[in-house]
Order: sequence, then structure tokens, then C-alpha cells
Amino acid sequence: QVQLVASGGGSVQAGGSLRLSCTASNIPKRYSGRTPCMGWFRQAPGKEREGVAVMFTGGGEGNLYYADSVKGRFAISQDNAKNTVYLQMNSLKPEDTGIYYCVADYIAFRVCAPAPEAYNYWGQGTQVTVSS
Repeated sequence: QVQLVASGGGSVQAGGSLRLSCTASNIPKRYSGRTPCMGWFRQAPGKEREGVAVMFTGGGEGNLYYADSVKGRFAISQDNAKNTVYLQMNSLKPEDTGIYYCVADYIAFRVCAPAPEAYNYWGQGTQVTVSS
């Protein structure tokens, strides 16, 4: 059974920090022409779901993607041995408020892309609230 278990959301004031974590298990391995990725999307009230940060998890060098709105403030990292990715979020702003979803899959792109339709496996979502 595929599982993505996310944690670390909460409420902070603007300028604060939070760290999200997501552990994946039993993700079906699909190697031919596909790229192993994990990362985070978010959805704010009344807005579409957007890719925040995704990364290649196949070992060695691979791409990292950050939304322009979080570059320089957020950092995604992984612990391959634990099948876990982290999202360190610093200098949080009220516009970062939303539900954050962890994703994992072997996607049909050459790089890890912020395309929600590319990912079949999603975590349960964790709420992040940033107050001004």
C-alpha cells in the first residue's frame, strides 16, 4: 500500500520558520523513461494548486525546482535512506498560507516538474498558516 505521511505544518507569524517532512513507502518503481521525484505542492483558499519545490530522488545529481515566490526562502532536501523529503521554510509570508501536499512518483518527464498531473501519489496535506 502506497503511503506518503507528511508532518510539520502549523501556525507562525510572518518571518518565522517551519520544516515539513514527508516519508514515502511502497511507491511503485517505474524506471523506463521516467524520473523519480518527490516534492511539495500547495493550495491556498480560492487558488489553484501550485508546485512549491520538487526534486530528483534517484541518487547522484538531479534537478531541483522552486517556485519563483519561494526561491531564497525555502529549501528542499532528502534523506534517501529514509525515503523522506524535507521542506525548510524560512522568512514565511502570509501568502505562504495554504495546505501543503507531499508528492512522490516516477514521472513521465525528463526532469522533476511542478506539474500536478504528473504525480499519482499525494500525501494527506498539512496546513501552514502564516499571520501578519
